[in-house]
Amino acid sequence: MESITSGNFTFIPTDIDGVLVVESRSYGDSRGSFMETYKRPDFVAGGIDIEFVQDNQSSSVRGVLRGLHFQVNHPQAKLVRVIQGKVFDVAVDLREGSPTYGAWAGVTLSAESNRQFFIPRGFAHGFYVLSDTAVFAYKCDDVYHPNDEGGICWNDPGIGIEWPLLPDTDIILSEKDKHHPTLSELQDLRKVK
Repeated sequence: MESITSGNFTFIPTDIDGVLVVESRSYGDSRGSFMETYKRPDFVAGGIDIEFVQDNQSSSVRGVLRGLHFQVNHPQAKLVRVIQGKVFDVAVDLREGSPTYGAWAGVTLSAESNRQFFIPRGFAHGFYVLSDTAVFAYKCDDVYHPNDEGGICWNDPGIGIEWPLLPDTDIILSEKDKHHPTLSELQDLRKVK
């Protein structure tokens, strides 16, 4: 698939079907800058025809790694961006029957890059903070269901994500994220049910 430009947006495919990097054109002068971050007709033309129903925002400090998270019965498509700082953002394909099942795509997002990352339903998602602080914002096409959380170990050797880990910086994980299974263990758990 080739890149598609519509309006102020360019939609760039990754190696995983449906996962896109979205670049936004920014306009600036001596006063500052302006850019559109979402415009439904342009996103539909770019291949993203979904309705977003919830916006979220989080802040994190250097070395924080959040993920890899997914919703089990209520999967969410996400359009993610960084409005302050810099992160490495990752999507892992969990779509059963997908030719890229277990593969990952990653992109560096920053406030200056004018990039967003579109992650369809059926993916685990996570990010690692590369700057002193980062503010991360994202749109979802389904509301969050707290009792529907799932996760995969961030450093699962079977997935092999190449995180750009910062030297002399400890990785900061939530207690929950420290105990996620690998993808292989997750598959085994699903077979038991």
